[in-house]
Amino acid sequence: MAAWLLFLIALYILPSPVVPIHNSSAGGCAIIRPPRDGGIRYRGLTQEQIRSVQILPVDYEIEYICRGNRVIVGPKVRKCLPNGTWTDMSLHSRCLQLCPRVWTSLENGRVAVKPPGPPVEGATLHYSCHAGFILEGRNMTHCTKLGKWDAPKPTCLYDRNYTGKKKLYIGALFPMSGGWPGGQACMPSAQMALDLVNNRSDILPDYELELIHYDSMCDPGEATKLLYDLLYTEPLKIVLMPGCSGVSTLVAEAARMWNLIVLSYGSSSPALSNRQRFPTFFRTHPSATLHNPTRVQLFQKWKWTRIATIQQTTEVFTSTLDDLEERVKEAGIEISVRQSFLTDPAVAVKNLKRQDARIIVGLFYETEARKVFCEVFKEKLYGKKYVWFLIGWYADNWFKIKDPAINCTVENMTEAVEGHVTTEIVMLNPETVRGVSNMTSQEFIAALMSRLGGMNPEETGGFQEAPLAFDAVWALALALNKTVAPLKGRGRRLEDFNYNNHDITSEIYRALNTSSFEGVSGQVVFDAQGSRMAMTLIEQLQGGSYKKIGYYDSSQKNLSWFGNDVWIGAGPPADRTVVIEEYRFLSQKLFAAVSVFAGLGILLGILCLTFNIYNGNVRYIQNSQPYLNNMTAVGCMMALAAVFPLGIDGHHVHRSQFPVVCQFRLWLLGLGFSLAYGSMFTKIWWVHTLFTKKEEKKEKKKQHLEPWKLYATVGVLLAIDFLSLVIWQIVDPLHITVEKFTKEAPKEDLDVLIQPLLEHCSSEKMNTWLGVVYGYKGLLLLLGIFLAYETKSVSTEKINDHRAVGMAIYNVAVLCLITAPVTMILSSQQDASFAFASLAIVFSAYITLVVLFVPKMRRLITRGEWQSEQQDTLKTGSSTNNNDEEKSRQLERENRELQKIIQEKEERVSALRNQLAERQALRNRHRPSIGQNQNHNAPPPSSQTDPKSLLPPPGYPTTDNHSLPPSFSNSSSLYPADSKMSRNHCHNSQIPLLYK
Repeated sequence: MAAWLLFLIALYILPSPVVPIHNSSAGGCAIIRPPRDGGIRYRGLTQEQIRSVQILPVDYEIEYICRGNRVIVGPKVRKCLPNGTWTDMSLHSRCLQLCPRVWTSLENGRVAVKPPGPPVEGATLHYSCHAGFILEGRNMTHCTKLGKWDAPKPTCLYDRNYTGKKKLYIGALFPMSGGWPGGQACMPSAQMALDLVNNRSDILPDYELELIHYDSMCDPGEATKLLYDLLYTEPLKIVLMPGCSGVSTLVAEAARMWNLIVLSYGSSSPALSNRQRFPTFFRTHPSATLHNPTRVQLFQKWKWTRIATIQQTTEVFTSTLDDLEERVKEAGIEISVRQSFLTDPAVAVKNLKRQDARIIVGLFYETEARKVFCEVFKEKLYGKKYVWFLIGWYADNWFKIKDPAINCTVENMTEAVEGHVTTEIVMLNPETVRGVSNMTSQEFIAALMSRLGGMNPEETGGFQEAPLAFDAVWALALALNKTVAPLKGRGRRLEDFNYNNHDITSEIYRALNTSSFEGVSGQVVFDAQGSRMAMTLIEQLQGGSYKKIGYYDSSQKNLSWFGNDVWIGAGPPADRTVVIEEYRFLSQKLFAAVSVFAGLGILLGILCLTFNIYNGNVRYIQNSQPYLNNMTAVGCMMALAAVFPLGIDGHHVHRSQFPVVCQFRLWLLGLGFSLAYGSMFTKIWWVHTLFTKKEEKKEKKKQHLEPWKLYATVGVLLAIDFLSLVIWQIVDPLHITVEKFTKEAPKEDLDVLIQPLLEHCSSEKMNTWLGVVYGYKGLLLLLGIFLAYETKSVSTEKINDHRAVGMAIYNVAVLCLITAPVTMILSSQQDASFAFASLAIVFSAYITLVVLFVPKMRRLITRGEWQSEQQDTLKTGSSTNNNDEEKSRQLERENRELQKIIQEKEERVSALRNQLAERQALRNRHRPSIGQNQNHNAPPPSSQTDPKSLLPPPGYPTTDNHSLPPSFSNSSSLYPADSKMSRNHCHNSQIPLLYK
């Protein structure tokens, strides 16, 4: 029992009080005890839940917190594992008192913390001074449990008797990993430059440059912590050298607060060229905007006017894209699609595919490039139809590096990236010259390869930018060397630099700003914004390796082209799906066939018109109002002539002449309809006016129809059409409109789309004009049908062909009422629309001409009525007018027909008489003899028959010829045999009275 008690006491006083954890059957972890002077934050749990819960679930995390000025030493967060234990249980977590951090830095000296970590109770600091400085004070201090150091902070004083080289420290952030692992080659290159500078007796002879560097992982968040360590730990850094653009942005913006010069070797963000925001920033890596003039030059060379972009959402790429957008706009090039992504480019790539992007500029880091092109492979956004423009500072085999973040094979990636173009700043001097380092570019590469120790350059991040890091160190060394004399003249030295000394910083700034030397990357010169000026190398991936295809000097606007670019297709692809505009024209066979029918119709109209004019003196033709018929024939010919311009399109005439064709169509159809239909409508209108009112019928018949009224009616209809067409042409003239249809893809070429186009005659308010015209014409057609129906039983000699006119109106009206809406529906189908409209015109004209003129020709041919009015007058000896003579001849024909009927009736009456006589004789033979004696003296029935027995019964009309029905007025069978009237005594002069 005592042993158990001692165990509990010992457990309580342990520095890291942790309760032993056993596997929980509930699938979680038991609640853990907090450290002394601290507590535990249970995420997502309330105080009541904490008191009641004994087991926490798997993957649950707890966080230690400390009271007061204490900090946690050891794991700050623990996580529940599936086996029922917490993470890092072998490491204790303690809340310890923190001592002031100011003791952890020493100007012109070094501070070592043991054990490494924050300066907490129990920690020891060891001090040492740089060469040329003497330590004054204790070289060691200890942090007590009260959170205080047990000794004052020492200082490093300048040793004036020191004859060795004094060190100047450069704080560098090299991205050894992350989105762009450029530090893998840039750090050895910078170190190689430092060694050469330090071995030179003509450059900084009294100083030695030393590099203090950290891995920024190309992450601004990580760089923030490292920048704090660089600034607040000894020794002082005279210059900062960051790598990635995001890190450089952070460092350059903060550096001015410490009067530090920032010299970058791998930052390309255009935003860093802002002198107001980054007043002390320089870079040997040119701005990413230097790629854009080269890209624009290539777009123009390959005649591309439409591009697309996809970018990673970081400031460097956003700024670059903004600059590119301004440049392409000035060059008349359109950015049709602009996509961006943060981590997953799948949706952005799909959008590029959906919006038919062909020429695509990609702005992203190397790790994201692998993700993009894995999606490019999946979406088939590569091949002969596509060109990708990428940044040229990726590793040469970046697409072959196995990346767990993608699920594409090396073969897939190699296929997807084939043929892409890169624009890359010239980072290695192509000429064999010895620069300030006394090395050629080829010697530099060989030395770097030796320093890398056999690493594959294609797999080493930043290998292409290594010359820029090398020249950055030389630019800094030369600038510092240039400041020695001016500072000495002011009584200052470089070793006197501190974060509050603005004068030394200004002198270094002036020296860098005027730098100009030949480096291994070429001529090193900075512009007013501190950016390097350089040429651009253009490369293309051919067969899995990059080939140089040209150089571009943006300052001279000079493109040096090698002409060895290779394309998957026949040449550079089009910047979009090629849309070929193809006009739809009327079928020439259909046009020829309908034109033949229309031409034959015009010949028929000419024949009918000639016939009507030639026989204008014939009485029968005169009674049909020949002038109106002539108008009908002319109108039909005009309507038929409209078929020809109706079928003329861009296949026959130039677009500039097409409006004239449109006007011809409109005028020929409008005036042709007015003449043809208007003359027929006038006839039927006047027939209806004169003969459909019963109470005035007799008076109307006696009236004489004046031809001028007919012509005036046609003139009114024609004037209405003429006036409306003139107004239409003046107010809203017809012009060409082009209708576009859905694009069609031909089978033989998948990269071409056909854009069908169809020309129409139209005006700004076409629907309004058509509504007015169709409304007016439609009412006229309906009225014509009504009048034709009303007058179908009327017989008049004043207009003897009105029934044929009514039949023609029926046909024309029906065809027009059907054709107008159908042609509007079929307006997009040129063949169907033309066939329907033109055939309706042809059939209407044919029907009208045949119905009106063919019967007249047949009558004159069959009856031989070719004599004129004068010849007929000489033959009859009468001077009656045309109407009376025609009426007389009609009555004679009717009289002859009635005589035939009377003769048939007399024969029938004679037969009935004989039957009656036979019956009477048969009765007499059967009478008794007495009866015979009594009637012996009676006359024979045939001789003594009473004539009155044959008279009509009472109430039947009398024998007066004027009162008898016409069929019996001249019949001799109604009178005795000796009657004075007989069939032969009928005179023709009495016949007209029967039909009076």
